[in-house]
Amino acid sequence: MVPRARRAASRPRRYPTAMRLRRPAVLLLAVVLDLSLGEPAARWHPVAWIGRALGWAERRAPGRSIADGAAAVTLVVGSAWAGARALASVAGRLSWMGVVLEALALKPAFALRRLDEATHGVETALRAGDLGSARMLVGRDLVSRPTHELAADEVASAAIESAAENLVDSIAAPIVAYAVGGLPAAWTYRAINTADAMWGYRDERYERFGKAAARLDDLANLVPARFGASALVAGAALAGESGRDAARVAWVQHGRTASPNAGWPMAAMAGALGVGLAKRGAYRLGEHALPASPDAVRRARRVLAAAAAVTVVLVTGVALAWPRPPMSPGAAA
Repeated sequence: MVPRARRAASRPRRYPTAMRLRRPAVLLLAVVLDLSLGEPAARWHPVAWIGRALGWAERRAPGRSIADGAAAVTLVVGSAWAGARALASVAGRLSWMGVVLEALALKPAFALRRLDEATHGVETALRAGDLGSARMLVGRDLVSRPTHELAADEVASAAIESAAENLVDSIAAPIVAYAVGGLPAAWTYRAINTADAMWGYRDERYERFGKAAARLDDLANLVPARFGASALVAGAALAGESGRDAARVAWVQHGRTASPNAGWPMAAMAGALGVGLAKRGAYRLGEHALPASPDAVRRARRVLAAAAAVTVVLVTGVALAWPRPPMSPGAAA
């Protein structure tokens, strides 16, 4: 006869319903907070704190080697993980108040409303014929490339490209990380992505120092980029665009960008809208001309909204299904 303790240990682990619902509840509450309130002020925004920490680490690095950059990014990412882990541990002891606290802590890790607002601002300026404002807005809020000489179709292209890519960076990746690893995983991703945004350039200053940050970001986005492209395919179909062309162009053209990940969502969006998307001297995606009308930006926003909804629904399902250890007084939710 098998001893009772051994029989019990052989059974699949089953967690209380409240425990299984906690992480999906946090995620959905964080989405509601994002859509209703938007971003906190910069002085209170954890991403701004991470940016300042990265600047501090860079200034104190002994040199500009790959090892120096790796040490700096490890320090900041590790600190973000530790801070999020401590906060999750506190929230895990507070019942429903802990759900609210954790949602407030998760919300700044993604930016659904802000992405739509930024894209809408460029669309509005283009629709008004104010190319100067459109150039300024797309350069300030969406892309890092020089924008002062871009034509109107290039500005529209830049806005659409950024909307597609940021479905991954600013929405899908952090909430997928949260679903499988809680607050520490979400903020680890956000710290890596911020480091890449600041240091991931192929220029004299960052070619070596930023290499570790860039490679970490490539690794962190391998799954989210492909997930995001799939969400865009579904979002295109839901928004009345071409899901079939989104899937086909993403599959055929995703390798045209230098990044192993960025081409997936951008090519999917180009196929969905039936437009070309291009960055001078870098890549061209899609099978048609660049968007000649601000209507293309409006259509991209609709696809983005539908894809974001698909993402939230699917990731909530992952959060429901993903196993996690039983909650203890010192454990994170």
